[in-house]
Amino acid sequence: MHEDVEKILVSEEEIKEICKRLGEEISRDYADKKLLLVSVLKGAVVFMADIMRNITCECEIDFMAVSSYSNSKTTGVVKFKKDLDIDPDGRDILIIEDILDSGITLSYLKNVLLQRNAASIKICAFLDKPANRQADITADYVGKVVPDEFVVGYGLDYNEKYRNLPYVGALSPKVYADK
Repeated sequence: MHEDVEKILVSEEEIKEICKRLGEEISRDYADKKLLLVSVLKGAVVFMADIMRNITCECEIDFMAVSSYSNSKTTGVVKFKKDLDIDPDGRDILIIEDILDSGITLSYLKNVLLQRNAASIKICAFLDKPANRQADITADYVGKVVPDEFVVGYGLDYNEKYRNLPYVGALSPKVYADK
């Protein structure tokens, strides 16, 4: 375990089980549709890679980059950094997100895609942290609900660090407390 991590919240083995379970559910639900998986960069890219290997129905992938965070706090203002390359018009979209926290970013993103005439939009969140929800949004597929702690690993970061940890852990407050 990394020295800045207080405890492991989701083990490597549990991550594999979550991806398998969600992949099976998504494959069943989208069996007769043209699924477009949209990864929210950068954090969800690891989850997207694992979950798409567990999806058996036809699917394409694309990426968006949006953020409402600065260091460890949400700013409440969503910044759009990268748009889709595939036109969402008429597509069944599944947004792949690393963590549903405040909900501000995902709510914004879902509204943008609805305005672009997506046929359907659902959300698959690896982690759900309902304690911090500020927007009225829920995930359609949830890997695991986590407590109100700052989590890192498996794509999740703090100042671009810890993304490469093979598990999800609670970051020690000493790392970010005075920032």
